[in-house]
Amino acid sequence: MSLIERPRRLRTTQAMRNLVAETTVVPSQLIYPTFIKEGLTEPKPIKGLPGVFQNTEASLLAKVDRAIAAGIGGIMIFGIPAERDELGSAACEPNGILNRAVAAVRKHAGDKLVVVADLCLDEFTSHGHCGVLDDHGNVDNDATLVAYGRMAVELAKAGAHMLGASGMMDGQVGYVRQQLDEAGYTDVSILAYSAKYASAFYGPFRDAVESELDGDRRTYQQDPRNFIESMREVRLDVEQGADIVMVKPALAYLDVIRETAQSVDVPVAAYLVSGEMAMIELAAEQGLIDRERAILEAVASVRRAGANVICTYWALELAEMFYARKTL
Repeated sequence: MSLIERPRRLRTTQAMRNLVAETTVVPSQLIYPTFIKEGLTEPKPIKGLPGVFQNTEASLLAKVDRAIAAGIGGIMIFGIPAERDELGSAACEPNGILNRAVAAVRKHAGDKLVVVADLCLDEFTSHGHCGVLDDHGNVDNDATLVAYGRMAVELAKAGAHMLGASGMMDGQVGYVRQQLDEAGYTDVSILAYSAKYASAFYGPFRDAVESELDGDRRTYQQDPRNFIESMREVRLDVEQGADIVMVKPALAYLDVIRETAQSVDVPVAAYLVSGEMAMIELAAEQGLIDRERAILEAVASVRRAGANVICTYWALELAEMFYARKTL
């Protein structure tokens, strides 16, 4: 047959496929989410997240060493306190578990990777919500902003390079930016969870932080059916000073990642969340899919959609795989 165009020529070998690959993922684009629990004496496995642990300070610093050696871009830290109250007071304590962990990691790592601290109250409140409740049991947006502001300054003092503003409160980016600047932390950047959906895929994360949530977060996290609303949230966060905007979860919202990447002039992040990881891990455990190929395919899809930064519990494994293969 006389065929002028034969696209298969560019698929003949792995080297050829690598040569013309349109999407690449490198370790410096990855953020590794980690957990540290107050009072632990040894790392504790997390249900539903194979290979992910609640850490002690020593085991967390060991993960930091691996992350640096693997060339990962950043490490995100979530703290789990020994005691919680209705206001999430431990989040703002200078010697609280999250601030101590951030200080230890920053001292240990210096500027060899980006130290990202989670800026939210849900790990610290006895009711499990991401903010302060009013007299009717609803999250009080503006009172929560005040708490976020205090928490942000303490995390900046501890040494965080970046704060993950994940609470989905109206005006949180602008308020936190103002508080940081007034306290002299103009170089601390904000990773805004701009399009964070009220998703069913967060299930294993609740076990990771031992969430005591009563009810749901649908009054502040976004409705999974909505798209235009996401673009509004992204626009507002950029206007308020977000340095990076995030879409979370990732796999069920690739269309949102794509549109966000085409709409803003700041980097776009996406979070492959715990439930998305668990689905692949459990399917692979049952022999239904090839685990490694499925992980690579999932991560590539997020990058292909337009994410510059990817938060994933597979970050260490992916980075070490990259150096073994020289490609992902």
